[in-house]
Amino acid sequence: MRSVSNFFKALYSLDTLDTRFTTSATAPAKTKEHVSQDPVTTRRSASPLPDARPSKWNTPEFYVYYVAFITIVPLMFKAVYDVSNPGSPGWDRYSKLLSPGWIPGRKVDNSDAQYASFRDNIPAMTLVLILHPLLRRFYGAFWRIDSYTQVPQSSSDGRGLSHGLSPTAAANARLEHRVSFDLMFAFVFVVALHGISAIKVFLILYTNYKIATQLPRSYVPAATWIFNIGILFANELCHGYPLASVANFLLPSTTTAKDNPAPGSSWAAWLDSYGGILPRWEILFNLTVLRLISFNLDHYWARAQSGSNSVEKKQLDPSSLSERDRVTHGASAQDFTLRNYFAYTLYSPLYLTGPIITFNDYISQSRYPLPTITPIRTFLYGIRFLLVLLTMEFVLHFLYAVAISKSSPDWSAYSPFQLSMIAYFNLHIIWLKLLIPWRFFRLWSLIDRIDPPENMVRCMSDNYSALAFWRGWHRSLNRWIVRYIYIPLGGGGGGNKLRGILNFAIVFTFVALWHDINLRLLWWSWLIVFFVLPETVATIAFPKRKWRDFPETYRVLCGIGAVGNVLMMMVANLVGFALGIDGIKSLVKSLVADWTGRGFVAVACATLFVGVQVMFEHREQEKRRGVSMKC
Repeated sequence: MRSVSNFFKALYSLDTLDTRFTTSATAPAKTKEHVSQDPVTTRRSASPLPDARPSKWNTPEFYVYYVAFITIVPLMFKAVYDVSNPGSPGWDRYSKLLSPGWIPGRKVDNSDAQYASFRDNIPAMTLVLILHPLLRRFYGAFWRIDSYTQVPQSSSDGRGLSHGLSPTAAANARLEHRVSFDLMFAFVFVVALHGISAIKVFLILYTNYKIATQLPRSYVPAATWIFNIGILFANELCHGYPLASVANFLLPSTTTAKDNPAPGSSWAAWLDSYGGILPRWEILFNLTVLRLISFNLDHYWARAQSGSNSVEKKQLDPSSLSERDRVTHGASAQDFTLRNYFAYTLYSPLYLTGPIITFNDYISQSRYPLPTITPIRTFLYGIRFLLVLLTMEFVLHFLYAVAISKSSPDWSAYSPFQLSMIAYFNLHIIWLKLLIPWRFFRLWSLIDRIDPPENMVRCMSDNYSALAFWRGWHRSLNRWIVRYIYIPLGGGGGGNKLRGILNFAIVFTFVALWHDINLRLLWWSWLIVFFVLPETVATIAFPKRKWRDFPETYRVLCGIGAVGNVLMMMVANLVGFALGIDGIKSLVKSLVADWTGRGFVAVACATLFVGVQVMFEHREQEKRRGVSMKC
């Protein structure tokens, strides 16, 4: 029984999810012999943080909360399950959106096109996930790479050489071989995905590389941003530049004397038919744009060192750089080559959905694989992915919240509780549909010994702060934004709150346009900025230091404010990713149409208050274990 308990503790430990959560960004990477194979071991010996408070789990207050959880949570599932069966309101409308399922007696809600494209291709992607590491092993075995890139831990002459190579030379050789394989596999992978459109991808990448390396240094940042934001708009407005459309533009005379299509146009349309597995390459190219910007700006900052190596200048050990040093100094000026650039921007495990890793970090990890990537951690991470995937399958088979929302329902046919739960589970499905692909491709990357940041830190229902929420939701994008946009703009404004809010607005406008160029996401970004204002004002009006002598009162006040935060975050995300402005208006109108609905809203707020108090205590427990997640 104890071994089972230890297994689950290891499975759900923060170290299994991402060692960045439990290690300071400035702490040097540990050597292999100092890395524990048990993800739980380090946490047991960690000291509590100075501001950690005593546990409240065994207090009368929390016993009341436990009763609320045991009672309310099952009812939440039941509310959506009851309207996900034949004979329920709107069944005739939304049942057309359901597909045959693998659970007996249940159909599956595969109506979300974004997740359906991932779900339907899981077998093929799993095959690629297996083949990629095997091909790398065969490639390494053929060239006998390990014989001169693995430096022995000890040697008789004390030089620590491998086939005459110093540790640094061996690391450079490892980088060369990794990049060579990454480039070859990426070329085949991208051509298989996009067919003839792969040429368009390569042309965009090459143009961006020329901007980074050929323009005068002072022009590079502005040119990089103008080019890449222009590409986002051009990809959207030109629908990926079909060759038939390009031919029609270049050859205005589109018909012959016999009213047949001109030969050039017909030839271009024939080429367009070879579009690969994902003909609409422009939909997922937004992630690549972030990597293009990362390369250019990392190169821009590296050139500022005037050819000096920052790692050598700071007398750092390149084999044990901290995460911060990997991100800022992981690549030297000589590493910004065309081959490394293409290998990074098209790195297969992270090409489609991320997580996002900077060029500096990619080069550093290719030279010196992180000792924290161990077989047991990767295995446990794989199990967590499978459990999340299975959870999503059960949700889609039993709770048809997405199909109901997409069927233009008559919201008045549902009770206030059912309405709120349909909205709530829509948000949970959005969270899961993003979490699953991100974890799948991160798992692939971990198997390949490249460790990108974990994108989803907390469950969607474990967030009460709008500011903290965005640090944990799509975390690699948040870190990218901080490095390449937020800090260059001046960050939080250095005490100037108006400047900080303006920077926040610029960031979220970019995020909205980056996601998709449409009005609904612009509304979402501006709602986020607007909803951050109350939290910012409350933080200024009720500083924690002034309530040091009244911690319980402060906790209650924070809980009340957090309820408002949760409601506003739900509204913003429903507008941006599920219902849109009109949909949320109809939902809210139906929810508060009578006194029954208004009474339910009051009860729901009380329930959220209970949940928020549990969230507070969960974070206090992390502090008692020596962890500060900052989200």
